[in-house]
Amino acid sequence: MKTHLPIVIALIFSISVISQTQNCNCCTEKHSEFDFWIGTWEVTNKDGSKAGKNVIKKDQDNCVLQENWTSTTPGYTGTSNNFYNLKTKQWEQIWIDNQGATLHMKGNKVGNQMILRTDDETNAEGKIFHHRITWTANDDGTVRQLWETISGDKVVAVAFDGLYKKVE
Repeated sequence: MKTHLPIVIALIFSISVISQTQNCNCCTEKHSEFDFWIGTWEVTNKDGSKAGKNVIKKDQDNCVLQENWTSTTPGYTGTSNNFYNLKTKQWEQIWIDNQGATLHMKGNKVGNQMILRTDDETNAEGKIFHHRITWTANDDGTVRQLWETISGDKVVAVAFDGLYKKVE
C-alpha cells in the first residue's frame, strides 16, 4: 500500500491541475489578444514629453485587462476594464476617470493592432462622430496608442498620440 501512495497523490494532483485549467473560462486565444498591453509603462507624447504612467494587468481569472492611468497632469487618473465579450464576439473597454468622464468602446484585433471605437454620437452642430482608439504592438516592444475623433470618413481631431515604453 505504501508504494501506491505516491502514485495516488500524483494522480490527484494531476486531476486538480487539469480541472483548474479547464475551469479557466477566459484562458483562450481570443482572451489573450490584448496581452501585448500588459505591463508597467512610461508613456510619452508624440513630441517626446512625458504623458504619464500606466499599469495594465490581468484580473478576475484572466477575464479582465485592467488599466490604471496616472497622468503627469497633477491629480488626473483613470481606470479602464477591457474584456472579450463572448456574447458579442468583440472586445470592449469601459473607461472612467477621476473627473467623471466615461468612454465605452467596442472592437477587435486586426493584425498587430487592437482597434476600439465608441458608438456614433451627435455633436452640438448636429454632425455625427465617434472616437476610435488604436493600440499598435510595435516590433521593439513598445505600444503606440492613437485616439482619434472621426466624423464621416475624416479624422477631425487627435485627442492623444502616445508611446508606451515598459519600465524594467
